[in-house]
Amino acid sequence: MDNLSHVAPLLGQLMNNERWQENVPLTRYNTWRAGGAAQYLFEPADLLDLQQALPTIAPSMSITWLGLGSNVLIRDGGIDGMVICTHPGLDKITLVSEDILRVEAGVPCAKIAKFCAKQGLLGAEFFVGIPGTLGGALMMNAGAFGSETWPIVSAVETITRDGERHQRAAQTFQVAYRSVVGLKQDEWFVAAYLKLPHGDVDSMQHKMRELLKRRNDTQPIGLPSCGSVFRNPPGDYAARLIEAAGLKGFCIENARVSEKHANFIVHDGDVNACDIEQLIEYVRARVFAEHGVQLHTEVKMLGKS
Repeated sequence: MDNLSHVAPLLGQLMNNERWQENVPLTRYNTWRAGGAAQYLFEPADLLDLQQALPTIAPSMSITWLGLGSNVLIRDGGIDGMVICTHPGLDKITLVSEDILRVEAGVPCAKIAKFCAKQGLLGAEFFVGIPGTLGGALMMNAGAFGSETWPIVSAVETITRDGERHQRAAQTFQVAYRSVVGLKQDEWFVAAYLKLPHGDVDSMQHKMRELLKRRNDTQPIGLPSCGSVFRNPPGDYAARLIEAAGLKGFCIENARVSEKHANFIVHDGDVNACDIEQLIEYVRARVFAEHGVQLHTEVKMLGKS
C-alpha cells in the first residue's frame, strides 16, 4: 500500500500550495534551533485558509501546532503527522472597541505589548518578556514580570478539526499557574479578546523599556533557548535552586545551563535535542538530590527520539 494513501484527501487539495511541505526540518521553526523534521508541514495564509484546510486532514493523522517554536523541544526523530504553524499567517490585531482587542494566535507576544502601548491600552506590557505567540501564551497561561495572560482575556475563539469556529467566554476555562484546562478534544485556540483599560502612553512605553532592559540584563538574549525550562516551585524560583546546585555553565555536549540565568539552557552552535533533554533530566535530578525539590518543566517535549 502506498504510504501516503491515508492522507490522500489532504495531498489532493494541498500539494499545489506553496505553504504545504513534506519532510521539513524544524530547526528554523523553533527557538532552540534543534530537533528533527516534520512529516508534513502547513503554513496557513490566514484564518480562512486554516479553516478550509483542517477538514481535509485525515482523521487518523495527528496535528501539532507551533507558533514561534519557543517553550518546545522537538526531539531528533521529528514529528509524525501534520505540523501547523500559526505564525505568521494568523497575525491580525484589531481594536474591537475602545478597551477590547482581538488578537490572532500567531501574533508574537512582544508585538501585542508594543501595539497596546501605542494605543494607550494598559496591562499588556508584560508580554514584551514572553518569547512566543499568543496561541502558546493561551495554552499555558504564560507570564512574565509577575503578570500572566489569562487575567486580561475576556473571550477566546477556537477552531475544531472540521473547521468550525467557536467563541467561548474566558470563564469556561480553569486557569492556574502555567496551566489551562477546558479545551475539548481536537479544539484549538485561534484568537483571543483582551480587555484592557486605558493608560498614559508615555508611562507605558517607559515601563516597556524598563522591562526590556531587565530582560536583556538577566536573560541570555541572542543565544538559542526555549525561554524558561522549568516552572517555579511554590514559594521559590527554579533558577535559584539550579544555581545553588552549582549547575550554571554545566554542559552535556553543546547544551549548557546558561551562566546568565540558570533556568535557561542554551548553546553556541549545532546541538542535538537528545543532549538538551539529557541536560534537563540531569538538572532535575541534581536539584532533587541537593534540595529535595522536584522541578517540573515548562517546556513541552514534542516528537520522537
